[in-house]
Amino acid sequence: MKDLFGKALLDYQTGNFTVNLITATNISDEDELPLSYLFRNFEEMPKLEQKALELSKGKILDVGCGAGNHSLYLQNKGLQVCAIDISPGAVEVCKMRGVKRVALKSVLNETETFDTILLLMNGTGIFQELKQTQTYLKHLNSLLNDNGQILVDSSDIKYMYEDDDGGFWMDLNAEYYGELDYFLSYKGETEKTMKWLYLDFETLSQECKKAGLFCEKIVDGEHFDYLARLIPAKAGI
Repeated sequence: MKDLFGKALLDYQTGNFTVNLITATNISDEDELPLSYLFRNFEEMPKLEQKALELSKGKILDVGCGAGNHSLYLQNKGLQVCAIDISPGAVEVCKMRGVKRVALKSVLNETETFDTILLLMNGTGIFQELKQTQTYLKHLNSLLNDNGQILVDSSDIKYMYEDDDGGFWMDLNAEYYGELDYFLSYKGETEKTMKWLYLDFETLSQECKKAGLFCEKIVDGEHFDYLARLIPAKAGI
């Protein structure tokens, strides 16, 4: 991994901003991802993120923390936050911005327990493929304290397969339609292709049940997205 995402964050943080990130998927064209959006404050966040931060409690794990926006907001409210990311550049930016506790780590290597685990900005993306959701969900479940919760947002991207006549052109014999190849480029360099998973709510609910979790939809977003709370199944009875 070239960590182009981290390099872009570092450039913006240190005043070397010249161009935005370019993203694309196997079913969508190239699009600019403004670096300024990756440094947004609470008022600039989508309502799903705002709601998740309002519901956060206790000792919190911010998975895929990026530039640390969520961690900083919660930290400034006096909450205990541990931020993790697999991007060295993102971790460095978090330190520069004042996140007190941040580590270069995959969530699958996390061993501490928490009261709230945040997976925001399409948090299911880190599962990469539907077949890996059980590995991640079961591990996340093992990291919860009593009365703990996982707050995750995602989208049902079925709409991206709709044609002008209202029909759908997806290959029903292919893998789950929310599994995408994700492409990222920055300043003329291209990152290694990544797998990224979008989960519709019903599929997430089914996967949670298999992993011993109860899944509750908290709120719908403005564009086929939603925020869900996951808790151990025994607590959801």
